[in-house]
Amino acid sequence: MKTQVTFTRKLWIATILMVVAFTFNPMYGQSDTKTTAEAQSGRTIKGIVSNESGPLDGVNITLKDSNSGTVTNAKGEFTFPKPLKTGDVLLISYLGYQTAAVKIKANTSFIRTALTEEILEFMGSLNSNKRYKSKRTN
Repeated sequence: MKTQVTFTRKLWIATILMVVAFTFNPMYGQSDTKTTAEAQSGRTIKGIVSNESGPLDGVNITLKDSNSGTVTNAKGEFTFPKPLKTGDVLLISYLGYQTAAVKIKANTSFIRTALTEEILEFMGSLNSNKRYKSKRTN
């Protein structure tokens, strides 16, 4: 006696074959080789930032063209949170001081930087001919 294979039975057989094929077929996710290569070649950078009178607290250290960075502690010490590779540039900035750019060399692991004060000159004089009047609010 012949049995007819219906459409739903064909659909079930195809579904079971697909489940079996995906179950026993190993799938591998893509890995970002650039990120792993940078992490292997990069190194942790530490340092101290000071001025002529001593260490500076709260100095910003950022990686050029990036959003990653850190801030110095009360002793002026910092540890950059991201591994850096040769050729990266760290920007060291503090209010009232000139921004210093430090390029990471092949043998760099510790940075000692002394910031110099930024001299600002304002041109002009204060206008003292006219008294200041505040507007009344009712």
